[in-house]
Amino acid sequence: MAYQVPEPKIFACTQSIELGKKIAASYGAELGNIQFSRYSDGEFQPSFEESIRGTRIFIIGSTNPSSENLMEMLLMLDAAKRASARHITAVMPYFGWARQDRKDKPRVPIAAKLVAKMLETAGATRIITMDLHADQIQGFFEKPVDHLFASTLFLPYLKGLNLDNLCIASPDMGGSKRAYAYSKALECDVVICYKQRAKANVISHMELIGDVQGKNVILVDDMVDTAGTLTKAADLMIERGAESVRAVTTHGLLSGNAYEKIEKSKLTELIITDSIPIDHNQNKIKVLSCADLFADVMHRVHHNTSISSKFLM
Repeated sequence: MAYQVPEPKIFACTQSIELGKKIAASYGAELGNIQFSRYSDGEFQPSFEESIRGTRIFIIGSTNPSSENLMEMLLMLDAAKRASARHITAVMPYFGWARQDRKDKPRVPIAAKLVAKMLETAGATRIITMDLHADQIQGFFEKPVDHLFASTLFLPYLKGLNLDNLCIASPDMGGSKRAYAYSKALECDVVICYKQRAKANVISHMELIGDVQGKNVILVDDMVDTAGTLTKAADLMIERGAESVRAVTTHGLLSGNAYEKIEKSKLTELIITDSIPIDHNQNKIKVLSCADLFADVMHRVHHNTSISSKFLM
């Protein structure tokens, strides 16, 4: 009798329950049953409440700080390994700690490398993630990494706006490659912001390289945290004669007073994905769901078919 490959099971960390439900629904399945026990001192323990022996499982969870989100993913991976799951895929729409991808000064960690090793040690046999802060983080893993791009969501939306005199902008020098990729797809010019930081999340100076006079500008970045860079760049471009400024950023961390900055800024619209849960009741924020993208890739991974069509840039 031929061996039948069982259908995969999908689980979600607590922080990504809503996104997990959307992904599971798009896949045509339901979220698996998992319970969390919590001790009075804050320690917690996940428990799979159904058999996963010999199956492929997908564990959905973004690992943005606090560190509990990462710890939760690690514990679920370890539990799945010890429960004899056949393949264990960590589906991480947002890969946290990715900004620490190199030693930019003496005596600091390379946190992205450490997190990669922790995930593999815990039991992940594959990683699916989206718009890493630095592409080379894929090289920190010894296991396969499917690195998806939110451009598959953003480009159709931007084309649907039918904006004249379109211009793509990078909020810093490091994002120029991403900006050029978008400009090639949209057949428009590129401008770049040059910024200097006094310290993390604090910009001391910003200048604009390029002309935005009369242009509808699209700022492109992988994440928005305090929104200081995006709002300062938007205000600068309006001062330099831009007709409008929108921003597309994959991951909406939106910490501190980011919402207030966005509302008060010259940004027309901030377009993000739901890789991280956010407050949806914001006039200037448009959320595009990445659920269908991840569900499609998970289906292709399980059935061993190509996912190259999902790599637009």
